[in-house]
Amino acid sequence: MKKKLDSVVRPTYNILISTSFSHFLNDMMQSLILAVYPMLKSNFDLNFAQVGMITLAYQLTASMLQPLVGIYTDKHPKPFSLVFGMTCTLAGILLLAWAPSYPFLLLAAMTVGMGSSIFHPEAARVARIASGGRFGLAQSIFQVGGNSGAAIGPLLAAWIVIPHHLKSVSWFSPMAFLAMIVLLQVSFWYRGRISHFQKSQHETPKDEHYSRRKIILTVIILLVLVFSKNFYLSSLNTFYMFYLIQKFHIDTQHAQYMLFLFLASFALGTLIGGPLGDRIGRKRIIWFSIVGVAPFTLILPHINSLFWTGILTILIGLILASAFPAILVFAQELIPGKFGMMSGLFYGFSFGMGGLGAAVLGNVADAFSINTVYEICSFLPLLGMFAVFLPNIKTNIRKAPK
Repeated sequence: MKKKLDSVVRPTYNILISTSFSHFLNDMMQSLILAVYPMLKSNFDLNFAQVGMITLAYQLTASMLQPLVGIYTDKHPKPFSLVFGMTCTLAGILLLAWAPSYPFLLLAAMTVGMGSSIFHPEAARVARIASGGRFGLAQSIFQVGGNSGAAIGPLLAAWIVIPHHLKSVSWFSPMAFLAMIVLLQVSFWYRGRISHFQKSQHETPKDEHYSRRKIILTVIILLVLVFSKNFYLSSLNTFYMFYLIQKFHIDTQHAQYMLFLFLASFALGTLIGGPLGDRIGRKRIIWFSIVGVAPFTLILPHINSLFWTGILTILIGLILASAFPAILVFAQELIPGKFGMMSGLFYGFSFGMGGLGAAVLGNVADAFSINTVYEICSFLPLLGMFAVFLPNIKTNIRKAPK
């Protein structure tokens, strides 16, 4: 027993933290797009459908490219593509700050989406290499950086962008340069461990292989769960501030603080979900996360108190966020040797469903009302019942490269 424990390599925390920090900066800049939606709607005289199209442009670009990036980097890993991805994010942020018209807003969103599509698959691979076999923990550390950055974005928008107008978004460009410096160091570390990682991905025990039919069925179920999670999440990311402003007559800054509370709870839920999945099994976490949030989503549209609306959305964020690290690792372990493809597929599908949700729900809000959006979306978590059909994948601690 002692020999077995000694053979387990501990996570490389400095690399995990560096990757998470870069993810924090990346998603913080990206979340500024969501956080300034009320300003964009006013400045460019947009309707809700056009606001939703901005999210669609960003997330559809990311969703289409990420699986392709993942498939390519499975065969041809590109450690320094992490830096290039951050460069695209920087270009998108600068374009957003100086956009003269609505088409340029869409172009800015697409450029930021391109940055995400390049950054996420390779950064997720780095997190797995540095995991020491604790895959859920590693993905949670990586994801919590992004979710924390997304949570901070609305606060920065309230403190900096709203008082100083849209062009002040460009003041965040030094953050991108800082992320590039950090990622350059990560890229050198990653380059020296690629061959060992690729070899280890094909060393899965025979009893852990699944039939083609079972893999396809499992992937479909996981995608259904991602759909329910991200379509609902899109309603909060894109329209939550408008919902609060219309229903409770609060100002934009107050609404941004409320969005921060939701996104902060989402970040905390991500941090909890991965390690818990390593300990008690990913299937249980997936089941609890998506089905367990349903009572709160069903109640939310009928609450007429700002305080209790905030409490409910915090609970929704905590529970809903715990699913994605477990879903991602579950998918990665289905097909050994196709890590980039599976990461790209699920990151891409996640972004795509978020973008599609924003576009569809924007039209619903224009045709009916913002409250109708949440009445419809409240039933989506019930799709989590499909998790009962997932296979039971063992959560083994595997040896990682030194």
